[in-house]
Amino acid sequence: MSLARAVEQPLADIPREFADALRPYLHDLTEEMAGEIQASVPEYSRQSGAYARIVRHAVEEALAGFVNRVGDRGASRSRLLEVYRAVGSGEAAEGRPLDSLQSALRICARVAWRRLAEESERLNLSRQRMCDIGEAILVYLDEIAAAAADGYAEAQARVAGELELRRRRLLDLLVADPPADPRAVADLARSVRWTTPRTVACVALAARAQGEPSRPGLPPDVLADLDRSDPCLVVPDPDGPGRYGLLDALAADWTVVIGPAVGVGEAALSLRLARDALVLARRGVLDDGRSIRAAHHLATLMIFRDEALIQIMGRARLAPLRGLRPAQRDRLAETLLAWLQSGNATEVAARLHIHPQTVRYRLRQATELFADQLGTPGDRFELEVVLRARAAGLHAVPD
Repeated sequence: MSLARAVEQPLADIPREFADALRPYLHDLTEEMAGEIQASVPEYSRQSGAYARIVRHAVEEALAGFVNRVGDRGASRSRLLEVYRAVGSGEAAEGRPLDSLQSALRICARVAWRRLAEESERLNLSRQRMCDIGEAILVYLDEIAAAAADGYAEAQARVAGELELRRRRLLDLLVADPPADPRAVADLARSVRWTTPRTVACVALAARAQGEPSRPGLPPDVLADLDRSDPCLVVPDPDGPGRYGLLDALAADWTVVIGPAVGVGEAALSLRLARDALVLARRGVLDDGRSIRAAHHLATLMIFRDEALIQIMGRARLAPLRGLRPAQRDRLAETLLAWLQSGNATEVAARLHIHPQTVRYRLRQATELFADQLGTPGDRFELEVVLRARAAGLHAVPD
């Protein structure tokens, strides 16, 4: 049963003539109810004269609405409900909980019942009629309380929506390239009560599956925009306790790439590197089983920043591998890269889980093939770069 019908049923049990009997008491009842509300509810006791008039008006509307509904079953409820939606909205705007309003409504019910008991003999009210009226009063107050709660919730939703829009705008300003005016960033940060941190890390996200991924629960200081085509976060003080654990927890539903920690003015750089790493993760170059820290893969990001250049360098530097069988090519490239990175055959053997003699045999082959590229640091650097690119999946030498 709807609330409106639940209200109408008790009212239907009260004779219409009762409305006429009540009208002479409305002014006194209004004053008494408003006075007790201000005396008994602390949140309303310290209000200005203007607010006291609002309280009195709300009480007047409630009393008039009740009497009109008793006297005319077809009387419109829209005005009364609109008044109480506005009251609820005002409570939200003032930052008061609904408890205060509900306390005020209970006071109205108590005053109404007390006055009804005092006048019952003069109005010739039977015990059954008193029960009918009491029930009607309580159900009627539930209806206007529900209207106030609707107004309260709508106002809170509007405030939350406006706050969220400002937070997203702040995120946009922080990651803008070129950087936004620091004064604009500071003003917007103050408006959303976001304390400017010493460092930030930007996080690039991609849903792992089709459909709507779960919305992560994030601390209020983390700025998020998950509705854009390239979802991202701005995480303040990313090296603080629990920050990386928080982001690791998102990895079940999202591919999570954390950009390097930078000053607030370099947030765009952090986001760019995170997005570059996200592209590599989706290509399978970087393992995306857990959250990825771009700072751990800067060399890989540098290599893949200009793949055409690496291809050209690779065709020249890795040409000696071209005459080998694919399996030989892979083994020799792997061993040579490990040696260039460590410079020690024993360490290469431990890294590749092979016998040191096997390492030395492969290195003799590599020395014969690459003799002219191992003599200077510059040559060895370029060779290591293209071997790293090959190991990461950028095949510069055709099979």
